Amino acid sequence: MCDAKRLVNVRTLPPAPQPDADAPGGQPLSASLRQGRRGFVHTVAAGATVAGLGAWPQAQAQVDVGKASSLRKLVPAAELEQAAAQQYQQMMAEARQQNALAPDNHPQLRALRATASKLIPFALPWNDRAKNWRWEVNLIASKQINAFCMPGGKIAFYTGILNDLKLSNDEAAMIMGHEMAHALREHARERLAKTQATSMGLSIGARLLGLGDLGDLAANLGTQLLALRFSREDETEADLVGLELAARGAYDPQAGVTLWQKMGKASGDSGGPGLNFLSTHPSGPDRIEALQANVPKVMDLYQQARNKTARGG
Repeated sequence: MCDAKRLVNVRTLPPAPQPDADAPGGQPLSASLRQGRRGFVHTVAAGATVAGLGAWPQAQAQVDVGKASSLRKLVPAAELEQAAAQQYQQMMAEARQQNALAPDNHPQLRALRATASKLIPFALPWNDRAKNWRWEVNLIASKQINAFCMPGGKIAFYTGILNDLKLSNDEAAMIMGHEMAHALREHARERLAKTQATSMGLSIGARLLGLGDLGDLAANLGTQLLALRFSREDETEADLVGLELAARGAYDPQAGVTLWQKMGKASGDSGGPGLNFLSTHPSGPDRIEALQANVPKVMDLYQQARNKTARGG
């Protein structure tokens, strides 16, 4: 979660930018952009609906994260996804007005969209709703170390997380897979259901039969989506599901470990700009150990994907 009180130094993107050619300047990001939580399509096929993807059943998943919480059903998924899409488009419009939204030919954005095209085909087994999502991936010029994926597949990266951490393609894929996993496992929907049920004093049992106020709230959740903090269990799930998504997309699972080692070093450095990703994704030995324990489980998937790529499949 981003610090709403901190003004972000936006890097203005020139018409035909190079990966590290962004010059400091421009205006501070508006509040909604500064609060951008996790954020990644060139809409895959220009925003086309992704259908018929992911033939393998979730039962064949190599990582074990259990069943998704049924509590999320208290918040209507369609309305939440619509609210996320509206908030995302507003953020992208504001970034465009500030000349901070990367053009389609930006090298880093092209790389991110290429990664998304390799991971999205494996999303469906984790969430049947993904077949109708209009995935989008965009890049915002900012020193923030941040990235997110909103419900419905709305993804954004900030240049800071790519440049300051000097991420390899494999490491960037691990972040993308992690953020996609939050959306696929509907962690935001679950968090909002728990928050609203508690704050409004609602009876969960009664609301399962009639959503009432919770249903009405879904259309006005844009700002809440940007401020959510996921639980440790949510983060673990996203790490493992993201690890498997990336491995199936032919990205080296070991990059999950090196990524979080870099994150740990960045969180220990004083004076680092815009460590927003780390405020909601704390690095630590437990996180790295869990990833190390699960890397062997997905190595065969990675090797199979690499072999298929080498054969031109």
